[in-house]
Amino acid sequence: TLSSGAATFVCYLHRTSTTRMGITRSSTHKRRSTGGKRKAYRKKRKYELGRPPAMTRLGPNRIHPVRVRGGSIKHRALRLETGNFSWGTEAITRKTRLLAVVYNASNNELVRTNTLVKSAIVQIDATPFRQWYEQHYGVVLGKKSAKELAAEKAAKEAPEAKKTESKKGKKGAKKADAAKKADAPKDTEKDKKKDDASKPSTEGSAASSTDASAQAAKSDKKSDKVLGKLAKRRNGRKVDAAVEDQFVAGRLYACIASRPGQSGRCDGYILEGEELAFYLKKLTAKKKGKTA
Repeated sequence: TLSSGAATFVCYLHRTSTTRMGITRSSTHKRRSTGGKRKAYRKKRKYELGRPPAMTRLGPNRIHPVRVRGGSIKHRALRLETGNFSWGTEAITRKTRLLAVVYNASNNELVRTNTLVKSAIVQIDATPFRQWYEQHYGVVLGKKSAKELAAEKAAKEAPEAKKTESKKGKKGAKKADAAKKADAPKDTEKDKKKDDASKPSTEGSAASSTDASAQAAKSDKKSDKVLGKLAKRRNGRKVDAAVEDQFVAGRLYACIASRPGQSGRCDGYILEGEELAFYLKKLTAKKKGKTA
């Protein structure tokens, strides 16, 4: 038999070991703005409760319903891989894939773990927007012009020219090998038969490829009315240069505007103009810091 003091002590230990501290949104436990302490004149209340953060990440969709005060339902997204993003200047919205989290002003750990929260900067797939733009204006975004391709080709050929100069000594040996091969006997009759047997199949494949290209050309043909409509739309079109450069890589920078842990959705808008310039500056500074 335990004494009354020992019994109360055992009950206290049991109570403290089983109960857990609840998350509260009340401010009674905080200090005043002047720094003074507040008196704890009451305990926590049900209407002040808080819940753990959802920490939504990239992955196959996983959304849990949560019953909240008043019988309403919140949708707690634990994993998301798609979202609806709007292109403000073109006034369209398309569903697209989320590729990566690239910047978060509050915490770099959320970037490392690809955590989706409101106002995080993410990269999204540009394909749905490129397809719409081509259909609406008849212009393919992300396609390099002839001048740009020529400049890239010239840049590639410059180092190759230097390599060829260093390899001039090896050319003499290659010529000698070529002369030996010319003196060698020609293909036998068996080899000729093999070549003859393979010719019809190649011809057939070439014919099928030409038919496919002809069908594609027919499907791409547009009436004069449609071409006139596209030309009229192209008159006032204007795309931000920084946004157009992103179409080449097939990835667009966007900002999340919804709250994935509350609504179960990851919706947002494509970055443009000054906002895009601001975040590009932040990202380049971040890369420089890593390399240094």
